[in-house]
Amino acid sequence: MPHPDDGVCAVTRSTDLRQHARLLHQAHDARLSGSRPSTPLRRVVSRSWDRVLSYGVAPDGRSLDDPAPPEIVERRRAESPISGVLPQLRASLTAVAEDAEHVMVITAADGFVLWREGAVRVGRLADDLGFLPGADWTEASVGTNAIGTALAEHASVQLFSAEHFVRAQHPWTCTASPIHDPRTGEMLGVVDLSGPAPTVHPTTVALVHTAVRLAETGLWAAHETRLESLRAVAAPVLARQTGPALVVDDHGWVAAATGLAPRDRVGVPQAGEAMLVHGLGACLPDRVPGGWLLRPSDAAGPSRTRLRLDLDADPPAALVEGHEVWRHILGRRHLQIVALLMAAGSAGLDAAAISRALYDDADHLVTVRAELSRLRRVLGGLLAARPYRIAPGVEVVPPSPADTARLFGPGRGATPLQPWP
Repeated sequence: MPHPDDGVCAVTRSTDLRQHARLLHQAHDARLSGSRPSTPLRRVVSRSWDRVLSYGVAPDGRSLDDPAPPEIVERRRAESPISGVLPQLRASLTAVAEDAEHVMVITAADGFVLWREGAVRVGRLADDLGFLPGADWTEASVGTNAIGTALAEHASVQLFSAEHFVRAQHPWTCTASPIHDPRTGEMLGVVDLSGPAPTVHPTTVALVHTAVRLAETGLWAAHETRLESLRAVAAPVLARQTGPALVVDDHGWVAAATGLAPRDRVGVPQAGEAMLVHGLGACLPDRVPGGWLLRPSDAAGPSRTRLRLDLDADPPAALVEGHEVWRHILGRRHLQIVALLMAAGSAGLDAAAISRALYDDADHLVTVRAELSRLRRVLGGLLAARPYRIAPGVEVVPPSPADTARLFGPGRGATPLQPWP
């Protein structure tokens, strides 16, 4: 849970808001004039201002692109998975927003404002700012703001007064937290509470964070309901199989299995594309209602699985070797995570240890879990969780010292205690 002392909150209970706002305005003016602010900015704000300046956002800019028309807004709302937990978010935040002179705002992962509701008076002020459904509320569009900065940082953010880059937003405070799909780790969007700057309070961070976690729990409950429905389909399908097989949903989550050890997830099946499943070997996914049937497609049956990294390829990839060789193109961060887990062995690593290794602190737990979930969409059952580790029975070929240096920088080994750039 975020705490006022961890840098997420813009103020503490004892902050003199008038004096703090005055100092932030001075820091804002100093930064724009090219001098060093006498009051240091929080790191999250400083990073955001650096990005915003690189985008060319004008601090006095007020003109925004026209919001998307209502039919586009309605289509985006219907397509958003957040719509399924909107009643929960409303129950947690809308009444609070009205009482506290705030508005609750929910955006998609690209900063597109989907919903805004709450105090009517504050809503009119938001209209004047262009803060309304259909608007683009990313940093590149409107400068430093809790929504855009939460999207950029993949973390909860609270901003107060002149921490906003654009002067028109200085009378505001806003608190935002990303909401993720618990099945995939994908960021779905951001939930935000915004209102007049004098209403800022550190407990708003915990309030928004808790509402988002409850909504994610609702998304997971809906996922489990869908898996339970898929199990009813899977039972007669698996009963007809003479060898090992799995029935999984469209995201690779296992509904039922026969003839092999239980597991929670495999890679994401694609129609007509063979895939390698640990313990099954090469499989060609077959569609069943609501999911996929996975069974060995090679007469030789299950094979031993080996995992190694190929950094000489362009682009670099993870190679999964069984009856055939399967190449999975990975970004640098995912390659680092795989190398880290290779070095950790069967003991594995928890999210805090991975955060310290990747970011030099233990504060990026949500980001780490999201990255691991996305990685498991690719490698599926080759990665295990609680703790994170390479699955038992997978033969690992660790990267050479030279490859380790290429991945993590000279002089740094793939150990969980050393920060990487």
